[in-house]
Amino acid sequence: MMVHILSEQNSIFNQFTAELRDVAIQKDSMRFRRNLERMGEIMSYEISKTLEYHTKETTTPLGIAETSHLTDQPVIATILRAGLPMHIGVLNYFDRAQNAFISAYRRHHKDNTFDIHVEYVSSPNIDGKILILCDPMIATGGSIVLAYKAILAKGTPKHVHIISAISSREGVDYVKANLPTKNFTIWCGAIDEELTAHSYIVPGLGDAGDLAFGEKI
Repeated sequence: MMVHILSEQNSIFNQFTAELRDVAIQKDSMRFRRNLERMGEIMSYEISKTLEYHTKETTTPLGIAETSHLTDQPVIATILRAGLPMHIGVLNYFDRAQNAFISAYRRHHKDNTFDIHVEYVSSPNIDGKILILCDPMIATGGSIVLAYKAILAKGTPKHVHIISAISSREGVDYVKANLPTKNFTIWCGAIDEELTAHSYIVPGLGDAGDLAFGEKI
């Protein structure tokens, strides 16, 4: 399983990551959503370099041009609700893609432990397709693993690209240990080393869903 960490190279991507983390800037929920969307766009561009293309003739006002076209459109899947801004960013680039949505949540217990439950999956057939799975935060890795296993009811994808803004080292290791190593690629904006007892990434950025869409009760 290949893991790409975009923050390891200097680019404008790192500014978007810094703004996501900044406690002053992240108070602007519209900017927070837009930065996640931008990350989805940049990761989509990187993913597009790995896909298959074919050449065909395109008629211009002055002649014929040989142009390159994506052979197969991917399916974009998102874990609700935090993944929606990244999903929109991916869809901005793969604008003919089909879409899937997965509802997963943490059910907390009195002893401060929690279980992750997948409530429902709305998805087209993904058999033999390229699947792009969006989750802005890979903390424990449990949600992304359960989401992938749940969507397998809709078919077996040809290749899976997991995209995340910020991940924990422990979460990435869990994903690598619990998902197939073949035909999987992880794209992370940044990887942080610490995960708290309550499964928050440190330094991280906080709760991506709340910052993007408001607090929940």
